[in-house]
Amino acid sequence: MLSRDAAAQVSRVLTEALPYIQRFTGKTIVIKYGGNAMESEELKNSFARDIVLMKTVGINPVVVHGGGPQIADLLARLNIQSEFIEGMRVTDNQTMDVVEMVLGGQVNKDIVNLINRHGGAAIGLTGKDAGLIRARKLKVSRRTPGMDKPEIIDIGQVGEVVEINTRLINRLVSDDYIPVIAPIGVGDDGASYNINADLVAGKVAEALKAEKLLLLTNIAGLMDKQGKVLTGLTTAQVDALIEDGTIYGGMLPKIRCALDAVQGGAGSAIIVDGRVPNAVLLEIFTNTGVGTLITNQPHLL
Repeated sequence: MLSRDAAAQVSRVLTEALPYIQRFTGKTIVIKYGGNAMESEELKNSFARDIVLMKTVGINPVVVHGGGPQIADLLARLNIQSEFIEGMRVTDNQTMDVVEMVLGGQVNKDIVNLINRHGGAAIGLTGKDAGLIRARKLKVSRRTPGMDKPEIIDIGQVGEVVEINTRLINRLVSDDYIPVIAPIGVGDDGASYNINADLVAGKVAEALKAEKLLLLTNIAGLMDKQGKVLTGLTTAQVDALIEDGTIYGGMLPKIRCALDAVQGGAGSAIIVDGRVPNAVLLEIFTNTGVGTLITNQPHLL
C-alpha cells in the first residue's frame, strides 16, 4: 500500500500528464532513436516502455533509428577500414552491404522485438519496403584555400531523401502498428543508400506533418556560450545562434534537420537528452521536459 506522500506524488504525476495526453491523442510524434539510449539496457527498456505507453494512450509514435556504433563494430570485425569525409562515412559496395545487414537486420529487429516484448505491435521497415524512402546520391563539396571552385567529393552510396511514402506509414499507424524505420533509401535504379538517421527522421516528420519531432542525443540540449541549456527557441533564434557560432560542428546537421522539419510543417522539434531514463515520456507528458524545443510557434515556448 502506498504511503500518503507516495500516493500524492503519483497523483501529481498523473494530473500533470492528463492535459498532454488529451492534447496529443491522435497526433503523430516522430522519434529519432540512437546514441546512449540505444546502448544501455536500462535505457533501451525505458525507451520501449515509453513508446508502448504513447501508443496505448492514443498517440501515434513513429521511430527512426540509427546504428553507427554497431556498423563500426561489424566493419572492424570484418577488417573493413572506415573513412569519414565531412562527418559522413564513405560507403562503397562492401560497406553498404554491412550497413544494410546491421541497420535493416540486427538493429531494426532488435528494436522491434524490444517494443513487442513490452506489449507493443511494432513493424520494422527500411526505405526499400514499398519505396518508403526514395533517395538519390548525396553530392558533397569542399572548398580549400587556393581553389577557384569547390571540389566535388564522391563518398559512395551515401544518400539524401527525395520523397517519403507517407501512405505506407499512415496505413500502418491507422492499423495500430508502430513503424520502426531503418535509414536506408532506394534510388530510381534500385541502388541502396546509407542516409543520416537524423535527416531521415526530419524528413519523415516533415512529410507526415507530425506534431513533434524528438531527436534523442547524448547531450542535455542546445547550450549557449556560457554552457547553459537553452530550453526553448524560435527558428529565427536558432538561425542567429548558427550565425554567431554558438551552434557549430557535429550539432549543426542535427539542428538543420530539425529546422527543416519545423519549417516544412512539423509542429515542433526537440533535442532530447537520451541519457535520461524515460526521456520521451518526460518530454511529452511534463511541464518542464528534458531538452531544447524549437518551434515556429512562440506561444509554445
